Amino acid sequence: MTFGGGNSEKRGAGAGWACVLACLWLLAFAAPAAAQLFTDRPPPVPPAAIPEAPGSPAISLAPPSGPAAGPPLPAALTQPPAAAIAPPPPSAAPSVAPAPNHAVLALTARYGSDLPVINGGLIWRIFSDKPDETGAFKLIREDRGATPNIALPPGHYIVHVAFGLVTAARAVTLHSDTDRESFLLPAGGLRIEGRVGTSKIPANQISFSIHKGSQFDSGGESPAVVTNGTPGDVVILPEGTYNIISNYGDANSVVRSDIRVLAGKLTDTTVTHRAAVITLKLVGEKGGEALANTSWSVITPGGDVVKESIGAFPRMILAEGEYRAIAKNEGKVFEQSFKVVNGVDGEVEVLAR
Repeated sequence: MTFGGGNSEKRGAGAGWACVLACLWLLAFAAPAAAQLFTDRPPPVPPAAIPEAPGSPAISLAPPSGPAAGPPLPAALTQPPAAAIAPPPPSAAPSVAPAPNHAVLALTARYGSDLPVINGGLIWRIFSDKPDETGAFKLIREDRGATPNIALPPGHYIVHVAFGLVTAARAVTLHSDTDRESFLLPAGGLRIEGRVGTSKIPANQISFSIHKGSQFDSGGESPAVVTNGTPGDVVILPEGTYNIISNYGDANSVVRSDIRVLAGKLTDTTVTHRAAVITLKLVGEKGGEALANTSWSVITPGGDVVKESIGAFPRMILAEGEYRAIAKNEGKVFEQSFKVVNGVDGEVEVLAR
């Protein structure tokens, strides 16, 4: 897909559950999606501050590499865009004999009720169901397996699961047997590439932010769920519509695009910028040496300042269009009109005369 330039058991009694519920809505990213996951139990939550382990994939999950790599990218999100997902052959999790006076909590997560089990990238956390004297919920266990079997003493707990930016929580009560809990996490992957003309934009020259909803929604721009994103990384997001704001360079080449993320699928998106890299020089004569200690301003025909810089060879990325370069050197001011053509990098000389 290519875009053109210019686009969330039984009811608990007492005030304890009220505190738990309030924390959930402060923590969970996708409240509407998460709410669907709380079936026959009230929606409890983990504490307001969950301790993050080093390397926790909180925002983006890139394919791992090397001996120290984290959990593998789920296979369903490495398929080609819009590829249908076939459910894997049924397989039961290995049975675990609980330790004396312990029960087993068997956990799984799926992309949807009719979609496959998520096979990597999950972070499971088990909390006590009541806060301590400081108001914090104690973290009892953390696991990064796809289908962990966790042995715990019988009792009441809160289970929290995170998959990229998709989270869910549930209260569970363990008895002296195995409790199987399955979560629905309607998540999809988004991978972005930038191009200008026929060329791929280097990753160090482009960044993007991702906002929930469409750029055309009323109520203004929503807060970014991802900032300073890097092309090529796979970002795990709740299923839905998102607005991508792509910045090529740090001047005026900005593109807005809407994209739909589908559960269990990887969406590859190409954002196309119409811009070029321009180098400015103040010279005494055509083709001459650039004069140092020059202050530069690039303005539009309407007089708006697009970019300012100091140096002999300022290099800037500008959207296609017409501009004026204003150079100041030793108290004198020199000007030159120029035009930026999409994909055509060039050099603009301003004569110091």
